[in-house]
Amino acid sequence: MAKTSVDLQPIDRLEEKIKQLVGMVDALRAERAKALDEVTRLQRDADTMRARLGDAEGATAEASTLREERELIKSRVAEMIAQIEKLGV
Repeated sequence: MAKTSVDLQPIDRLEEKIKQLVGMVDALRAERAKALDEVTRLQRDADTMRARLGDAEGATAEASTLREERELIKSRVAEMIAQIEKLGV
């Protein structure tokens, strides 16, 4: 009878490489999930910042309107003072 010996070393190496690949795929999936969570967080932060920017722009417009009104009032008060001075009161 002839003996046939099977060399298992290539199969063992293949098994080890497959295990490494599975580990790498798992690590990549975990990194992807982490990246997606980070993207979600950053999108929420961006939305919050946009809202705050909108509020700030509204406040800036309101401040500008109030400055214009103040200048108008100062002008009117100056006119009234000038008229009072003309009357000599």
